[in-house]
Amino acid sequence: MRHDTQNDTQGTTPNLTKLSKFMSLILRHKPETIGITLDRHGWADASALIAGIGKEYPTMSRSMLEKIVRTDNKQRYSFNEDGTKIRANQGHSIPVDVELPEAEPPRTLYHGTAQRFTTSIDAEGLLPQSRLYVHLSPDEQTARKVGSRHGEPAVYLVDAARMRRDGYVFYRSVNGVWLIKTVPARYLHRLE
Repeated sequence: MRHDTQNDTQGTTPNLTKLSKFMSLILRHKPETIGITLDRHGWADASALIAGIGKEYPTMSRSMLEKIVRTDNKQRYSFNEDGTKIRANQGHSIPVDVELPEAEPPRTLYHGTAQRFTTSIDAEGLLPQSRLYVHLSPDEQTARKVGSRHGEPAVYLVDAARMRRDGYVFYRSVNGVWLIKTVPARYLHRLE
């Protein structure tokens, strides 16, 4: 299976954004795509990941992997302490426990989505859909940016303080994304 590669002007190095998206597919959803497995905490052997990606992108190397992790603007990935393992920080559709610590949320959080989903959200609240958690943003601007990736954006204010008082558990990923299993509609207010 060959993936589209936008090459640089020399025609030899795959675009790092494309490599990062391919890594996201592997580390969040389909490790079997390149014949690797994730442990129960979502960790993959870094050398096996490089070798597997190298089947599709022959120029893949340790230095490219490190550059992707270091420069990813969403901080999607982390190495373990000795750099031998790598995982996606959140966003998995496969069952893994990325060992997120329970965290005290700010008073309010935000969720960005597309306008076309507002009817179901207004009725059912926020559900994780194909992911393990609902993703929440710390500010309206970030949520609006997330929502615009899916079409005309809609932003919801989440009453995190009230949810916490009511016993809901929040987690915070290493890249600052707030995660929760679900957000019932009564804790949501759609912003104009």
